[in-house]
Amino acid sequence: MPFERSSGLLLHVSSLPSYGGIGDLGPAAFAFADFLAAAQQRLWQVLPLSPTGFGNSPYAAQSAFAANPLLISLEYLSDRGWIAGERIAHLPGRSGAVDFNQVVTQKLPLVEEAARNFIHRHSGEEWSRFQDYCRVNGSWLEDWVLYSVLRRKFKAAAWNQWPDELKFRRRQALDRVRAEHAEELSVARAIQFAFDQQWRALRDYCTARDIRFIGDVAIFVNYDSADVWTHPELFELHQDLSPIRVAGVPPDYFSKTGQRWGNPLYRWDVLRQSRFAWWVDRIRRAHSLYDIIRLDHFRGFEAYWAIPAQDETAVNGEWIKAPGAELFQHLHEQLGELPFIAEDLGLITKEVDALREQFGFPGMRVLQFGFSSRGAHLHLPHRFVPNTVAYTGTHDNDTTRGWWETAATPVEKAAVEAYLQPDANHSIVWPMIRTAARSVADIALFPVQDILDLDSGARMNVPSRPQGNWSWRCPENVLTPELAAKLAALTVVTDRDKAEPEPGQ
Repeated sequence: MPFERSSGLLLHVSSLPSYGGIGDLGPAAFAFADFLAAAQQRLWQVLPLSPTGFGNSPYAAQSAFAANPLLISLEYLSDRGWIAGERIAHLPGRSGAVDFNQVVTQKLPLVEEAARNFIHRHSGEEWSRFQDYCRVNGSWLEDWVLYSVLRRKFKAAAWNQWPDELKFRRRQALDRVRAEHAEELSVARAIQFAFDQQWRALRDYCTARDIRFIGDVAIFVNYDSADVWTHPELFELHQDLSPIRVAGVPPDYFSKTGQRWGNPLYRWDVLRQSRFAWWVDRIRRAHSLYDIIRLDHFRGFEAYWAIPAQDETAVNGEWIKAPGAELFQHLHEQLGELPFIAEDLGLITKEVDALREQFGFPGMRVLQFGFSSRGAHLHLPHRFVPNTVAYTGTHDNDTTRGWWETAATPVEKAAVEAYLQPDANHSIVWPMIRTAARSVADIALFPVQDILDLDSGARMNVPSRPQGNWSWRCPENVLTPELAAKLAALTVVTDRDKAEPEPGQ
């Protein structure tokens, strides 16, 4: 679908300078929305909001439907009477990188305490809203709370290591868990309800300021997730529920052995028999959270790299065709117009382009990629078409300043100098931002690290590094009125604001 000409900023919720050691949906989120509005930005892109698994990656989630409890604001729960102020007074502060171990140890128990307080002490009106929430979301919520409670019971062991009666979801065993852990299940439901209430308050606040959310949907799900445990028939699994083949990408210029991601592959034939019901539910859920959905690894909807599960590398995989067109047609029939952005980075074939164009999804272009050779010039604005989303960089890239100072080759630097003509001190960050904003791309998006001109120390993720990612947080008091005014001026002059055209135009 076509999008209005606009621009926005990429900042995950966990990167906000919130109280409690990790960004959340509290005051810092609303302050960032105020900055976006002052800067005439109309889009806020976040990463998946799901509960994270190994490595704290939002792309390695324990559920494709549930939300991350760590993103809940304890300050706002305290304001609503769910927990006393003195109980949260000694949490980590608003500055510094996220220490996930510390946050899980110190913040999560307080979120659970607040939810337990709500279960035992609540107003009639709030309880009614909670019951409505559980009824509307029951199709995924009950599976999630069972999974999360059992995962804690077995000390974070993956579901395939649980006793067979639970691993294979035998009814009597699940009924026994429901009876023996009724309060824990209620607490887990209340946590999801708390997130929902805070997220909807933030969305309403942003909507009133003409700010829309872009959120990510990763094509694959984690093996150790509520989704695979609940719906093993939808995935390529042996009778013992171990994976048959897993996802990844083949060897390329960057890796001689490719990338073995390890996600179980879908049984698309089984999904087709249900008219892709699980995917319909998943996108319906995503659309209830976001205004626009970015489909991560869009290439996999046309064909995916299937690797034998026993292999340690991606070398011996093969391309398997996926029913992407059929899936998107069913999604359109069930949910209406699809507000999708296709993450079409990497080695993209004409078949992938044809699939994206068939449904009118905009593709992505990343300026950092455009300067290495003539073959990369499709990432430069003179090759753009309007139905495009232009980035200076993404969460997987170094910051633009970091790329320029540590990774850009002499060839790339010469190309940047010729194309951008950077200012006297050879800073290329704002020239890159201005170039993306001036382009014909309908949407221009900038990581907050770039508008702050930060170096590699502010990088969010290094894809080849299994640990130490996702922890960057925006410093306090750096998103100033002066910076908002600078960005707003660029937004207005490049016609990405919401101003009506002048008479006669």
